[in-house]
Amino acid sequence: MASRALTVLALSTITLLSGCSAFRNYDSELAQTNQQLATGNVDAALTLLEKNNTGTDKDLLYYFEKGELLRAKGDLSGSQSAWSSADQVVGAWEDSVKLDTAKYLAQFGSLVVNDKVRRYEGYDYEKVMLTTQMALNLLATNDFDGARTAIKKTHEREAVIADLRDKEYLKSEEEAEKEGVTTQYKDLQGYPVASLDAPEVVGLKNSYQSAFSHYLAGFVYEALGEKDLAAPGYRKAAELRPNTPLLEQALVNLDKANGKDVDSDILIVVQSGLAPARDSIRVPLPLPISGNVVITPLSFPIIKPDTSTAALTQIGVDGQQLSLTQLNSTTAMSRRALRDDMPGIIVRTTVRAVSRGVMQKQLNETNPLAGLAVGITSAVLEGADTRTWRTLPDNTQVVRLRLKKGEHQITLPNIVGATVVKVTVDQRYQVISLRAVGNQVFAAGPVARVNPSISPATVASLTQP
Repeated sequence: MASRALTVLALSTITLLSGCSAFRNYDSELAQTNQQLATGNVDAALTLLEKNNTGTDKDLLYYFEKGELLRAKGDLSGSQSAWSSADQVVGAWEDSVKLDTAKYLAQFGSLVVNDKVRRYEGYDYEKVMLTTQMALNLLATNDFDGARTAIKKTHEREAVIADLRDKEYLKSEEEAEKEGVTTQYKDLQGYPVASLDAPEVVGLKNSYQSAFSHYLAGFVYEALGEKDLAAPGYRKAAELRPNTPLLEQALVNLDKANGKDVDSDILIVVQSGLAPARDSIRVPLPLPISGNVVITPLSFPIIKPDTSTAALTQIGVDGQQLSLTQLNSTTAMSRRALRDDMPGIIVRTTVRAVSRGVMQKQLNETNPLAGLAVGITSAVLEGADTRTWRTLPDNTQVVRLRLKKGEHQITLPNIVGATVVKVTVDQRYQVISLRAVGNQVFAAGPVARVNPSISPATVASLTQP
């Protein structure tokens, strides 16, 4: 199993040692950045982001994080520009997949290159949430036509991902059989298996389709008078998150005549917390190396949920308490992505470990110092990939209601100071986006204003300048 990769591994090890990306601790970088965000110091968060990305060739994660931080700063135009750059990177990925899927899978599934030194391509749920967040930016300024374009791209992206993953998982199974790897993630002693088998994870259809994204699509199409497109959006959302009254009611209401109702149809979107971190855990695994079974510690990724923000269950609208309906959990999607990816990760990690073991044994017999160098190199390079979009909101919850045109007050009682957000309703359909991180509240767009008199130290406004 290992002989055919031996030569390539030796050369790649030397190459990898010269690249700084192998030594980057992305989790640590973004922990500091998010700490500044959670205290309302968005400028400091942006400064840290730039400090950690000084090269001219910016990667996808830089644009992901910058777009979310600029949104928090109040620069929706700059946020959209950063995310447009990210969207171009994802678009290039889509083109490469559609042009030659087999070639892409062969390159990505390479057994001799550690995942953490590959160019970051983003997890599937991140690619889908990118265009969803871009749609929210546009809806904050009542640009429903622009949001429609972003939503259409979301649907097209989901189709590309679905086709690719079907082929990738089949290839992973074939590689495992070919290499004789029978280990499953449930066999990893000391690995937090329960986190990947939790009901909210297993209950997801996949890692990338979000009930929120599809519900938002339905709302946008309905606002534009395209009920024939709104219905599939609501229907898919209900399929992804069954037994949710809000989603079932959306389809019922869609069939009702609008009549002479002059009130506004308002969708309040509350996004809270931060996407989970990825960490690396070492697990001992018995491996066949040169005819012997050797217990070898190998590194695998785990998901660490964010704990910066208290859970929200209700919001107040003009003094009336309304329950929030959760439509998306980035933590659950991230765990589902890892659950689906683990078979491939195990195959790649196992083959590299066996190849290194054979190389080191051969070198020890002829050049002990070289064997030691390979061992040290392996210990440094073989950690799990911890990169992921960390400023992405974790939970997305919504309330839909009818309001008269004019000014209204929204309160988030779980946030310190019972933050008050004043909103102006002036459209037939309107989306109001709020975000809570730590004790900070951000309100997106020119029609939403956080009341600074409640607690200036704990409130940040995301009003478009």
